[in-house]
Amino acid sequence: MIRRAVAVGAYLFSWSAFCVGGLVLNLGCLPLLLWPRAPTGGAWMRRVLRWLFARWLRLMDVTGVVRVVWRGFETPPAPGAVFIANHPTLIDAFLLLAQLPDAICIFKPALLRNPGIGAAAVLAGYVGGVPGVDLVREVATKIAAGQSLLIFPEGTRTEPGLALNPLRPGFALIAARAQAPVQLFRIVAPPGLVPKGRPSWRLPPVLPAVVEITLDRCWPHDPARSPAELTAEVQRHLLAHLPDRKR
Repeated sequence: MIRRAVAVGAYLFSWSAFCVGGLVLNLGCLPLLLWPRAPTGGAWMRRVLRWLFARWLRLMDVTGVVRVVWRGFETPPAPGAVFIANHPTLIDAFLLLAQLPDAICIFKPALLRNPGIGAAAVLAGYVGGVPGVDLVREVATKIAAGQSLLIFPEGTRTEPGLALNPLRPGFALIAARAQAPVQLFRIVAPPGLVPKGRPSWRLPPVLPAVVEITLDRCWPHDPARSPAELTAEVQRHLLAHLPDRKR
């Protein structure tokens, strides 16, 4: 009983720290956004966010909430790529952004207006918008200039009980336009760690929740391969290597 109470306290404390830290950061960023010469798209803010995500990950590890096992990261992935991953939990992006080199994300427009992360995301150059030609062109230009993109081709968290949602081809279209490689990360997480439909405050059944993130296959740019073919190939690869994910 006492052990369970301690686990609940540690879990809620870690999320409280994330929310409070994000709110403080964004309050500090708001004046910069009101400045006509606001330094949007800054690598400096991406470094700040990477550091903060890494500290939050360290906090969850120390408190016994979440432990991450990194496989194949002895050599960091090269920048200037389209980084993709399956999306079993709410915290996937934060975990990867704590580890990856200079990378941007595609956010839903509503998240860019969120008081907990929106202002910092704008200053970091994260992209928010409705998927379409303009978004593909904007992101591809950033990648061609040397930045990297983190995107989850499922479009949302994996449905409970499934190993993988059907993949959308947006990542492949962006990679083709930017003539960039596609680097896959394979994420295996406990089903109870903030999956789709489960609020973040609900404790996972087992703590620490162990997440395995593997630096998986890389697909170099190949002009002879269509985005649809690449999407199908990535989906087949993931389905062949992901375990069944039950409720």
